[in-house]
Amino acid sequence: MQFTASIAALVGLATLAAATPTPWGSSGSTGTDLCCSSTGTPATDATITTLLGLLGVVLSDIDVLVGVGCSPITVIGVGPGACSTTTVSCTSTQANGLVGIGCVPITL
Repeated sequence: MQFTASIAALVGLATLAAATPTPWGSSGSTGTDLCCSSTGTPATDATITTLLGLLGVVLSDIDVLVGVGCSPITVIGVGPGACSTTTVSCTSTQANGLVGIGCVPITL
């Protein structure tokens, strides 16, 4: 009987987690949603390569998309949280989110 109650509780928690809405500014991806002033790859943009070097970031893939001048997206739409530049979802951030690494463009 305890086994059945445990399974029921586990299924209930899983259902609750699946039904929980994502917060504003979440693309639904596993990365961090950022608003960046520019994006590019270290392979084609010397400025990004220099910035990563100054931060001590070593990338194994120089074709990865990097966001520069980034800030977290907190609110979609209007106001101080709105993004009027490039929105991306990045797998990693450096320098308190100023640089996003492994980014994918997103549309909010």
